[in-house]
Amino acid sequence: MPDYIKMILRHAIYGGVIAVAFVGALLWFNVANLWHLVTHSSDGVLALIVMTALCWITFGSVQVGIRIMMMADNDDKGGGKRAPEPVVDPMAMPIPVRADPVRADEARGR
Repeated sequence: MPDYIKMILRHAIYGGVIAVAFVGALLWFNVANLWHLVTHSSDGVLALIVMTALCWITFGSVQVGIRIMMMADNDDKGGGKRAPEPVVDPMAMPIPVRADPVRADEARGR
């Protein structure tokens, strides 16, 4: 398996660990009475699985994005004098246009 695939999977798993910790903290601190809702509902386990999966996707994507952004190479060679960009003066040019008599009459309200 290529190194970049291993790196992406590793950081996606890091995001998953953060997601599980986040959902666990939500349950532990009973945010929005979530613990009661999960334990006293017939679909509580399903809701917990869905919430964990969606947090996993979110935090995993953030972790992979952070890692990829940190890989940036500095391509700037540094030093040297840069030439200024040439500036072209705008110049008005006439553009021939054919007048449509039907539209001209409509514009006048006839």
